Amino acid sequence: MAMEAESRSDPLIWFEELYRSSGGNEEMIPWSNGDPNHLLVEWLEDKPCVGRALVVGCGLGEDAAYLAKLGWEVTAFDISPTAIGWAASIHKDLDIEWRVEDLLELPEEWRGVWDLVVEVHILQAIPEKIRVVAAPKLPPLLAPNGRLVSVGRVDRAGDEVQGPPWPLSREYILSIGGELELTSILFPIEIAQGEEVHRYISSWQFIPSEN
Repeated sequence: MAMEAESRSDPLIWFEELYRSSGGNEEMIPWSNGDPNHLLVEWLEDKPCVGRALVVGCGLGEDAAYLAKLGWEVTAFDISPTAIGWAASIHKDLDIEWRVEDLLELPEEWRGVWDLVVEVHILQAIPEKIRVVAAPKLPPLLAPNGRLVSVGRVDRAGDEVQGPPWPLSREYILSIGGELELTSILFPIEIAQGEEVHRYISSWQFIPSEN
């Protein structure tokens, strides 16, 4: 679906096509297992859970639900209307604002208001020509002292990959936060289906200038 969509005028339409064609079967969504991302869970362990959190490309809402249970005031968006409706149904008992939005055209009123912005496996799931435009949309979303967290796969070999996902180079990962202050970055190695998978979790903070 992703390859076919990339050859058309709307290379991200395959997200909606996948969710819609799954017929409500979560097993058809390859990145969804019902649990929040474990690297995000570990990162959050020593962080205060107060303020407004935005989940980028929320899918079926596992990360959004986890944040809401911790006490965050959560807004979660996805480009797929089917995903948003599905997530809202799964987590109907939680106070989460679900939105259908495009990362490339976010509401202007979202700039500078979020205490936490979470991006898990989204940048690695979109073609490079869109990714380089999408990533700079993230830092301006932060409120003063807000944090941006990004999770994905690392490209170690520099080989061309027939994605998605498209593992990201370390250089690109470091660029995601733009002018924000890098506060942490880890490159854990995990075993999946008998093979090593190199991942990253990085975080930045918007520290206002004193001038």
